[in-house]
Amino acid sequence: MALTGGEVRLERSHDGRVADVTLSHGRYTVITWEMRALMAERFAEIDRDHDVQVVVIRSDGEHFSSGGDIAGFMEVDPIDFTDLGHDVTAPSRSTKPVIVAVDGYCFGVGLELALSCDIRLATERSRFALPEMNLGMIPGSGGTQRLSRLIGLSRAKHHIMTAKRITGQEAADWGVVAELHPDRAALDEATEALVTTMLGFSPLALRTAKEVLDRGIDAPLSSGIELERKAYAMLRASHDFAEGVAAFGDKRAPAFTGR
Repeated sequence: MALTGGEVRLERSHDGRVADVTLSHGRYTVITWEMRALMAERFAEIDRDHDVQVVVIRSDGEHFSSGGDIAGFMEVDPIDFTDLGHDVTAPSRSTKPVIVAVDGYCFGVGLELALSCDIRLATERSRFALPEMNLGMIPGSGGTQRLSRLIGLSRAKHHIMTAKRITGQEAADWGVVAELHPDRAALDEATEALVTTMLGFSPLALRTAKEVLDRGIDAPLSSGIELERKAYAMLRASHDFAEGVAAFGDKRAPAFTGR
């Protein structure tokens, strides 16, 4: 059955503080229906684990993902497509900050998965696309909405309506990715450096920043500022803030606990 196959592995590193999620399904990392469900299951487990502070998503294939399992599309009842993008975009609903490291093709649902993450890193050879127009279809897992918010409506229309690929350099220039690196080895090194940096911050502050940014971006400016102000006040009462101020005065590294 074309809907099954592939893995979404979950491992932990950095004494359990980092959840490493790895997509695995051949050279092109084709994402099956089963893998979509597994992504939701993995993030449900991650969100229950209070020790996890940062999540990293990678692929073990030559390419991050060439997209969905097209052969299996016709096996799915149309009504089941209603929740098509919910499982694979679980990173967007996680309270944890999610980093995705992209190398090679990042197409279709692979790009929609990446767009649902908080920080995207990529290599120069990476290529990004929503090619559903070639199938007489449109993106169905958040691609139209998230890409247009990142690169603007005009560019998003151009690339979605023509299925044109976005180069790694364009992705960096337009804010699709935060950093661009020469190859996978450099990407891995940069990802590890970013993880180390984020582990040095307050988990509570990171979770709060993610929520304020995500909820505020689509709200009126006044509502976003009010949300920010109230979140700031909440953090002022936290143990981590008191520890951060004390550490600054003592000229030492803070020992944040997420409280």
